[in-house]
Amino acid sequence: MSAVASGAGRAGSRTGRRRSKLGWNLLGLFVFAVMGFPAYWMVDTAFKPAKDAIDPDPSLLPTGLTLDNFSRALHIADFWGPVGRSLFVSLAVVAIGVVVGLLAALAISRFAFRGRKIVIVGILAVQMIPLVAMIIPVFLLLNDLDQYDKLSGLIITYLTFILPFTVWTLRGFIVNIPKELEEAAMVDGCSRTGAFVRVVFPLLAPGMVATSVYGFIQAWNEYLYALMLLSQKNQTATVWLSNFSTKHGTEYAPMMAGATMMALPIVALFLLVQRKMAAGLTAGAVKG
Repeated sequence: MSAVASGAGRAGSRTGRRRSKLGWNLLGLFVFAVMGFPAYWMVDTAFKPAKDAIDPDPSLLPTGLTLDNFSRALHIADFWGPVGRSLFVSLAVVAIGVVVGLLAALAISRFAFRGRKIVIVGILAVQMIPLVAMIIPVFLLLNDLDQYDKLSGLIITYLTFILPFTVWTLRGFIVNIPKELEEAAMVDGCSRTGAFVRVVFPLLAPGMVATSVYGFIQAWNEYLYALMLLSQKNQTATVWLSNFSTKHGTEYAPMMAGATMMALPIVALFLLVQRKMAAGLTAGAVKG
């Protein structure tokens, strides 16, 4: 009897685990569907005929495919100019942000100095300020510095809210790298700089990739500051999308075609660095 009861208990436990696994899988599929549907609808609308895009009773499945919307998007208000400016701004923000953020994170993590805790708290506090609250001060400051309607002014503005995240994230990765590795390299004859380049820097690669992708996405997708700080001749890609909304209405199908083309650099970047990014997201920012 005890053996039968034990077998029944194990069978019940396995059934419970299978049900629990099935439940989590269904929940995961539901979350994926909810998060992926807007992207699917964007791409679906981009390939729809313009009349189907404004149909009051739309079909969830593709009904007809056309490339006219992409042709319309490419020929309205200079598509490649805004995309090139967005790419330049995003790459500049990533390059400057990673270099400056890495040096700041290294100083905070490896060196003890007066006011170190205040700096750390200040980095966190800056991230709590709503971006919309800084529009007027940023506008006035850039105007005084003769940086209004210039890409350099927009780059400086983006760095103000991307740098704190970069410093905080890279600090977490550096803290997780034992100091003993650097000390051992210095015992073997390396200078402090040499120990960092040969030992610490390779271990930071996943974290730097993850941080860079975040910074690129933030700069590429930002709309509000690009709208307020740049004129139409210097507009970026996100502001360019507003050209499809006029006093006569909104051209939804060409707009979705433009948004789809704008998403391609982000998708390509993620596909190129997905392995390093996954390693970076799970390796740091949990200690210290």
